[in-house]
Amino acid sequence: MSITPPITDLPIATEDDGFYRGFNRMVALGSKILIGLLILWAAIWPEQAGNALKSVRSAIDANTGSWYMYVMAFYVLTCVVLALWPATGKIKLGAPDDKPEFSNFSWFSMMFGAGIGIGMLTYATAEPLYHFGTNPDVIMGDTQGSSADNVRAAYKWSFLHWGFSAWGCYAMIGLALAFFSYSRGLPLTIRSGLTPIFGQALSGPLGHIIDIVSVIATILGVSVTLGYGVSQFASGVFNITGADWMMNAEGAPTNAAMIVALVIVMFASTLSALSGVGKGIKWLSNINMGLSFFLLAFFLIFGSTMFAISSLAVGLWDYIISFPAMVVTVWQSDGNKESVASELAGWQGGWTIFYWAWWIAFAPFVGLFLARISRGRTFREFVLGAMIVPSLMCFIWFTVVGGTAIDLTLNGSAEDAITGAGISSQLFAMINFMLSPTMALLMSVVIVFLLLTYLVTSADSAVLIINTIAAGGDARQKPKVHIIVWGAALTLVIGTLLLAGGLGAINTAMIIGALPFSIVMALMGIALFKAVIRDGMRARTEGEAPSAAE
Repeated sequence: MSITPPITDLPIATEDDGFYRGFNRMVALGSKILIGLLILWAAIWPEQAGNALKSVRSAIDANTGSWYMYVMAFYVLTCVVLALWPATGKIKLGAPDDKPEFSNFSWFSMMFGAGIGIGMLTYATAEPLYHFGTNPDVIMGDTQGSSADNVRAAYKWSFLHWGFSAWGCYAMIGLALAFFSYSRGLPLTIRSGLTPIFGQALSGPLGHIIDIVSVIATILGVSVTLGYGVSQFASGVFNITGADWMMNAEGAPTNAAMIVALVIVMFASTLSALSGVGKGIKWLSNINMGLSFFLLAFFLIFGSTMFAISSLAVGLWDYIISFPAMVVTVWQSDGNKESVASELAGWQGGWTIFYWAWWIAFAPFVGLFLARISRGRTFREFVLGAMIVPSLMCFIWFTVVGGTAIDLTLNGSAEDAITGAGISSQLFAMINFMLSPTMALLMSVVIVFLLLTYLVTSADSAVLIINTIAAGGDARQKPKVHIIVWGAALTLVIGTLLLAGGLGAINTAMIIGALPFSIVMALMGIALFKAVIRDGMRARTEGEAPSAAE
């Protein structure tokens, strides 16, 4: 029995001249129209938009929690099975004689760079501290919040959100894109990952819709990342300058402060994107890598080192043995707001479901990056580098930085000096407590500058990825006007949503955008399984005449 050969050519129409030369007009224009409508809605009717987004968020939280939990578990399982199964683990991403483009050290360094960033600076302190106060174990009465016996539970749940699930999500899409691009010769764009299911139909409207969904998800996923980063950037500038207009009575950055910070960040990121990957982005990446090592070394030396090491070892053990149950447990509200079931469902919706949607929306961006640097690696090497190593780096940051904050709160007489600050301000509150005013000021300047480099590299890389998808996988430098247009669009999305409903509005828009792309990702996982299974069947029936393509 002959097995049909795989598709190795997927034509994607691009314009030969005019404004959209080199782009697929349907993807480029369709994405801009949808994003433009969102911007106009939030700008013209901000109150209505904010209220509508809240209603949609409630409906999504009530009805899609199970989907997000199970589909994320599927992404992780896909990576683990393909890496550990002997027949698939040794499959190379590329031709049989392809060698890795980067040395192991450089490759792992880039994975490290992808594993830390805006989220690490915001949440490495804030998330362990929050879960130190409350988490499902506290809600169920197994531990006591804000006490020494709750440290292990705090790290178990913190690791859940930033560990194997997050990076398994990125790794799965990166693995699919790298396989279909380097091993099959298809364009490096999202639709290529679905060829075993939909075949040549992806050259037409179906493929255009998939790439549009990917662009929208990327825009909204990056918007959340930049939104939290801009909030922390404003908090850091306030910590340095003390300008009262930057903070409100609740200790959170004002909308005016975040809008000003957003304009600064996006202006710098657009300039960086215009200079290309080889100049601006590479230069900034080298700077933030060095500063990240410096900041981590500072907390490792001057922070709560032994507490961090103990938390890492015990937390990692608890996380690994609890992981299977945590990723498939879904809590449903019973309608009573004060019941344990409702509290657990509320916690899961506000934390786990939100994170799963965030990572899914961010996956086109990170997945394409992982694919672009991994030609010549095997499936097993890729999963190790893209899923395990970045997870470990996140765990180290959470225990070294967040562990210092918890230890100071428990044993260092900090009381509520750190926990009482807002999420975006807690890192700076810890610095203020640890250091003299002069040293705290200097360290705040370093953190703010590091945050700025991460914000700029995230924004300009996102613009370049969006243009790559809209150009049918062509990663070459695009005309400046397209970089400027998407930079402005990203700025307006974040700015108008901030004014419509703050960070909550951005979060909700992202969750809405992530939902259709989560389906695309699930189909990519199925398509990848189908492709490698059929490759194995072809190998066993080699020598028989092939028929029409899949």
